[in-house]
Amino acid sequence: MFSTYRRVLATPGALLFSAAGLVGRLPISMAGLGIVLLVQAGTGSYGVAGAVSATYMVANAVCAIIQGRIIDSWGQGRVLSTLAFAFGASVTLLVVTVEADWPQWVTYVSAALAGATLPGVASSVRARWAYVLKGGPKLQTAFAFEAVVDEMVFMLGPILVTVLATLVDPVLGLASAAAAGTLGSLAFAAQRRTEPPAQPHQRSEGVRPRMPWPTVLPLAVVAAALGILFGAAEVTTVAFSDEHGHKGYAGGLLAVWALGSLLAGLVTGALTFTRPTSFRVRVGAIGMAVAMAPLYFVDSIPVMAVCLLIGGVAIAPTMVAAISLTQEKVPQSRLTEGMAIIQTGVVAGVAPGAALSGVVVDHSGASAAYLVSLAAGLVAAVAAQLIPREPRDQGSLGSRREHVDELVGSGDLTPDA
Repeated sequence: MFSTYRRVLATPGALLFSAAGLVGRLPISMAGLGIVLLVQAGTGSYGVAGAVSATYMVANAVCAIIQGRIIDSWGQGRVLSTLAFAFGASVTLLVVTVEADWPQWVTYVSAALAGATLPGVASSVRARWAYVLKGGPKLQTAFAFEAVVDEMVFMLGPILVTVLATLVDPVLGLASAAAAGTLGSLAFAAQRRTEPPAQPHQRSEGVRPRMPWPTVLPLAVVAAALGILFGAAEVTTVAFSDEHGHKGYAGGLLAVWALGSLLAGLVTGALTFTRPTSFRVRVGAIGMAVAMAPLYFVDSIPVMAVCLLIGGVAIAPTMVAAISLTQEKVPQSRLTEGMAIIQTGVVAGVAPGAALSGVVVDHSGASAAYLVSLAAGLVAAVAAQLIPREPRDQGSLGSRREHVDELVGSGDLTPDA
């Protein structure tokens, strides 16, 4: 299994930009939780903490697609390096507003600025993989590897931010997220050798390639619903641990959830799929809903850890399938934008999920708040059924249609039995 990954990572420059991408996207798992812990410590309310975190997420969702379009046009290096400094400054301002007890509206504004300037490293690293691998058959493995990296982000990030915020100082949790985002993004942007060339859209060159909305829109809804699920589960798990007298265990529980996904992602990258990618998205979305069903009934931290570990198995395969389907359908010149739409869907969902679950926790407790995640999983499962069906003999190797002949010739593409 690992030989498959070794071949992909042997691509010149791949290991370096993927490692920098890991650090650069740590804020995805750290900033939201860090905001919750910082603001809750300052105000005593999970509702306010969830709302500030939601503001951060909404601002990121609104700006991420615009970021993707600008990155496609101007290049990753120029855009990401500028955003890295802006993100660090915005998070610093957010911390100051909370620590100095400034009016809450200033906190919300600074959270919005931080979300708007979070560098789009997650979309950029996948677009970079598509560029260096030229859309070939190794791309499925590369996307699976990045899904594993995502889970490493969600394992390391929550533990780091929770330990720093609960055992040292709430400020350090969010400050570490700012440092990782700034330094990691700068390191990623500095690697120009593997950077996709900028593709400015000039009217003299003709009409911009059309976005395949019949596929992209349902995928975005699936991603948004899963974002709600993730955001709600994150805030709810913090509250669940707090209710059971071990608030510091929250990061560990979230890490166990990510571990289940990481293991599933490793297996996914080593497999050759004969089912269409859209089929895998539909099955994965259903699996996410099923995974959330038992959490309402759990009343102990060890049992919750087991349930989250098992439930995490559905995450990486679903996200790999969604990203692979995006890469298959979206034109190359708009690929970062297309990736950003899916990533933004997740981020946009995290915001209302965090806010809604915070309100439910304040009024009904943590167990009831897990029902928010269950409802979101059901929405994702329904939305996934709206994705256009693909022929059963169209294998899913993460390649574009123009590479089908190459795959058939190499024997890597087999029809569904």
